[in-house]
Amino acid sequence: MCAAYALSCADHGAQAAWIAPTYRNSRPLWRAAEKAIAPVAGLLQVRRSEREIVFPSGGSLSVYSADNPDSIRGMAFDLVIIDEASRVSEEAWTDAIQPTLADRGGRAVLISTPFGRNWFYREFQRGMAEGLMSNRIVSYTAPSSANPNPMIREAFERARETISDRTFRQEWMAEFVEDGAGVFQGVRAAATAHVQGRMMPGHTYVAGLDWALTTDYTVLTVMDATTKAIAYVDRFNGLTYEMQRSRIAATCARFGIQTLIAESNAMGKPNNDMLRTMGLPVRDFTTTSGSKAELIERLASAFDHRGVAITDDIVLITELEAYEAERMASGAVRYGAPSGMHDDCVMSLALAWYAIDADELGAPGWVRFAQAQLDKAAS
Repeated sequence: MCAAYALSCADHGAQAAWIAPTYRNSRPLWRAAEKAIAPVAGLLQVRRSEREIVFPSGGSLSVYSADNPDSIRGMAFDLVIIDEASRVSEEAWTDAIQPTLADRGGRAVLISTPFGRNWFYREFQRGMAEGLMSNRIVSYTAPSSANPNPMIREAFERARETISDRTFRQEWMAEFVEDGAGVFQGVRAAATAHVQGRMMPGHTYVAGLDWALTTDYTVLTVMDATTKAIAYVDRFNGLTYEMQRSRIAATCARFGIQTLIAESNAMGKPNNDMLRTMGLPVRDFTTTSGSKAELIERLASAFDHRGVAITDDIVLITELEAYEAERMASGAVRYGAPSGMHDDCVMSLALAWYAIDADELGAPGWVRFAQAQLDKAAS
């Protein structure tokens, strides 16, 4: 809608700007604009290197990046559309973007999903209040479920069951969630599992492994996949990798581990290779900002929906309750422990939960294969 609005205004002589948090974020708009003008492209000036379209009327649509606000300063626009506005800094909005509307008495359209209660939230609240009395600023909101596209509505229902309550409310329900909310909710209520000394007949066990050597802790979390509860946690440091591998192998043998998902970054990969030569069913997990976010979101969703049970382990509970989500300038979210604290137990648990949860959410081939083997053995 905003793309069509911006192009229409430019066609009628307006100077329009589309501003995204980063230059990369503007790609969908630029592709949509090029597709829309394709039938009359020969009549327009399309400056792809500058991402600018100039119309015969003298109007134009230009694309800018909010992470480089200096490129916007000194400009004058009739219309500014800020895409993913909640991810744009307040300084970019007040110091660089708003002044560009002064000369022409321009208007701004801020479109975004919420991202905490920042300046975008305050502008939205102003619109909700002032919209009742004037048209100077008006706010609108709608959840994804209001979209008439049946595929979107189906995705909405699927997301309700597979992502954390915080993310679902923010990204799908368009609700402004308080920044102070923890990543994991209902941690202590989930502490209902009992430590098991070894495997129980008829139960299936998986594990998650987070490697360390001296500063941090190596943590092996064994989960009873039958009950979706922690069965055993082994946490240690200061041991050589050879001693660690022996200790891990002994625990896995005691529980008949079917799948062990282990972080493969840095020293993880060679140690995983050694565990495989020892006969352990190890699957590598490469941790990146994206894969870690997915891992943590899946575990957070399990706590939200009371799908996981943990032991009453004060170290684990402390790590889970302290775990943070930090908003980066790019708009991405970085997960981790507060300064001075560890997150080894959290990562190990998240890896173990991934082994259980992946099949339900579209498992990689190795998970489906492992499950097929278990089903075959059971029959």
